[in-house]
Amino acid sequence: MQPARKAVPIHHHAIENIRFIRETMERATAFTAVPGWGGFAMGLTAVIAAWISASQTAPRHWVAVWLLEALLAIGIGAYTLYSKAGRPEMAVTFATARKFALSFLPPLFAGAILTAVLFLDGRYSLLPGMWLLLYGAAVMAGGAFSVRVVPVMGACFAALGVVCLASPAAWGNWFLLAGFGVLHMVFGIVIARRYGG
Repeated sequence: MQPARKAVPIHHHAIENIRFIRETMERATAFTAVPGWGGFAMGLTAVIAAWISASQTAPRHWVAVWLLEALLAIGIGAYTLYSKAGRPEMAVTFATARKFALSFLPPLFAGAILTAVLFLDGRYSLLPGMWLLLYGAAVMAGGAFSVRVVPVMGACFAALGVVCLASPAAWGNWFLLAGFGVLHMVFGIVIARRYGG
């Protein structure tokens, strides 16, 4: 004869059910429209920008190349994000997209202001580390409302920015290549494979 099992109180089942429902709802409201192949394309254009900017002798021309790359990347990112969000299987809600944008954009705005200040002051050597750090902060903040790999990508950018700021100024272009080029391509592939285009 088997010993009688102790009955589990019903409130334990209720708590487990509530936990399951909450986790399911959190996953359903995650901003999954982050474009994987768009990130990969942004990485490719950054590799080209790094190659072009490496041959620039005037710091202002070097900055101009990277600012043009930033505009191109914004265009690629916006187009591919809009395209992915419009797919029927992507169930992107306005509230989730709004939270993502309101978290993502402030660090980018701060980066734009600091770029202008440092550029006008001639402190070009601080730009690569600052760009990587603030872009990483933007991706981490927006990624709080996205799938788990997005804030991890942001943390990698931010860490690379910190290392860049502590490194010789001559390495700045190669840090930008590693971040905006390589990290975008690697994480772009991961996002595309796990979460679609």
